[in-house]
Amino acid sequence: MKLHIPVLSVLIVFLLTISPMYMAAAQENSARWTPEVLVKGFNRVGGTAVSPDGSLAAYTVSVPLTEGEKSEYLAQIWMVSADGKMNRQLTRGEKSSTNPSFSPDSRYLALLSARGADGFAQIWLLNLNGGEAEQITFGKSPVNSFAWSPDGRRIAFTMNDPETDEEAKNRRERRDWRVLDTNFKYSHLYTVTAEPDSRGSHAVKRLTSGAFHISGSSAADIPFDWSPDGKTIVFNHQADPTQDGWWTCDIASVPSDGGAVTQLVTWKGMDFAPRYSPDGKWIAFLSDGSIPRWMRYFEVFIIPSQGGEPRKLAALPDAVPQQLIGWSVDSRDIFVLEASHTSRRVFTHPVNGDTAQLITSGPGENTDVSLNKRGNVMAFVHQETEKAPELYITGTTRFKPSRLTDVNADLARLPMGKTEVIAWKSKDGLAIEGLLTYPVNYVKGRRCPLVLNVHGGPMGFFSQIYTGASTFYLIQPFAQEGYAVLQPNPRGSTGYGRDFLLANYNDWGFGDYEDLMSGVDKVIEMGVAHPDSLCVIGWSYGGFMTSFIVTKTKRFKAASEGAGVTNLMSFTGVTDIHTFLPDYFGGEFWDRLDTYMKHSAMFNIRGVTTPTQILHGEQDRRVPLDQSLELYNALKRQGCPTEMVVYPRIPHNPSSDPKFLIDIGNRQIEWFNKYVRKVEK
Repeated sequence: MKLHIPVLSVLIVFLLTISPMYMAAAQENSARWTPEVLVKGFNRVGGTAVSPDGSLAAYTVSVPLTEGEKSEYLAQIWMVSADGKMNRQLTRGEKSSTNPSFSPDSRYLALLSARGADGFAQIWLLNLNGGEAEQITFGKSPVNSFAWSPDGRRIAFTMNDPETDEEAKNRRERRDWRVLDTNFKYSHLYTVTAEPDSRGSHAVKRLTSGAFHISGSSAADIPFDWSPDGKTIVFNHQADPTQDGWWTCDIASVPSDGGAVTQLVTWKGMDFAPRYSPDGKWIAFLSDGSIPRWMRYFEVFIIPSQGGEPRKLAALPDAVPQQLIGWSVDSRDIFVLEASHTSRRVFTHPVNGDTAQLITSGPGENTDVSLNKRGNVMAFVHQETEKAPELYITGTTRFKPSRLTDVNADLARLPMGKTEVIAWKSKDGLAIEGLLTYPVNYVKGRRCPLVLNVHGGPMGFFSQIYTGASTFYLIQPFAQEGYAVLQPNPRGSTGYGRDFLLANYNDWGFGDYEDLMSGVDKVIEMGVAHPDSLCVIGWSYGGFMTSFIVTKTKRFKAASEGAGVTNLMSFTGVTDIHTFLPDYFGGEFWDRLDTYMKHSAMFNIRGVTTPTQILHGEQDRRVPLDQSLELYNALKRQGCPTEMVVYPRIPHNPSSDPKFLIDIGNRQIEWFNKYVRKVEK
């Protein structure tokens, strides 16, 4: 909404009656949060790595490119000394460089980049004493992940099987039809020598083959590990590359010079992230304990490195570890990253069965955690709701973090809407927690419009991340417009223990709805939100809840639904996670028609009048575009105010495209400003 300044007498009345405009006017002579300012000004920090001796840390900085035909994030690698005295950029160019990893002798930094002629992400080596980076792998498909051998002579990596010559010919001749669930391109394990031979080549050796897939959740999530003596590589593998393939994820090992694969863990469900202990006696891994569920909860196990019966360690506080970071040098403790309420924290997990101990403390969020070889130095990205993410370093025996970077210094100068953690009781007495962001320059006692923001998942959770970050939830621009923003963690969210995680089983849109609405009532009772100026927004599962909420209540004056599930039956047939809803709802839709209909917005859509905006990526396979089209056409046919925006080339998460993020943010604000009523003090 644009502010046009009339005569003074009219302006005074206007400011006292319309909160979004009042707050905007208060900032008219200073820098303001807008989607453009936020997205173009925010730099993403991640990809940390610590040198073996702990004296250096590498990290990536991703900057948005929005000029002309570009709309992307360009990542480059930087290196900083542990005392903060040296900080320099290592890579440059028009292609991103990611996943830095120090060689065991600290002479080289390995990285992934698609800067080569083939255009695929490959492994490059950068001599830290100077010189240009050298490409050492030349595969016909991208490298997924990699890790140095303990002696630094080789690098193990995973790569998907490439397109065959015949397949390439068929594609060129337009004969490239596909039979579903056949001809998978599996990811397998290879090694490459770090030093070139006499001909300047780096020898590549394939270690695994066959109908199984070695993969982590991202390039930074390495699904394998070298034994300390370098003779063996342990890895996790699943039946196929599909999104449902994790239901049969097992652990095996293979000699690093080649040989037979030995199966170590073959339970049902998901067993993954194997890590050798420094003494070589044990392999730690994460497992669902043969109880595979989409509501994923895991525990830490160890198994003798030569095989045997796995032993479960003491349960972590939330039972949803998100990263098995590594071991202590004495092989007595395992470092684990886990969600804890509105934060992610690092714990040490003793292998003797004692209770896990918290390492990190204080407010905020800790991610991208890495350890040095001895496990006594830890680098990580830390952020708080009003502190932008930066790289920090600390010893592990005593948590005393030092900030090493100032990547987002410019954004820190903008006035922010303050954020606090609040708690309330749901209708059935369940304790719920969330984050409340106030408008910029909020005056206590003044009621303002409220945006109820619902997270995805539903296993996701809202944490204490920087509220000026460039995600598809642009919090500070809403605060700048005079809105308060409530980000609740309803039942089913991660961070509050196993029972809480499972509490929305067979119950989407009901118990979680009460959790959300009781949070809205809490903010109204606090005197912050005006009951007649409520808006709701959400993406993915948050989009499901947004579409479902408008079928249950008319309390909201406007809604913005992003990539949401609207029809549980049709969704199950077209998504790439076909087992997802049958797991949550205890059976297939043809056996539980009434249940699937009860929990679908499309079967409860009659009579909806809430103005509803719909946003969706055209290439979304997780929640295909049809889900939003069903909602849009049903609302339009009933005369309900609606608009739908389709973003070409965009998958389920639009965060990789800065221009689209800006458009999404502006459209959401404009939609709410169009329908929110005038509010009074």
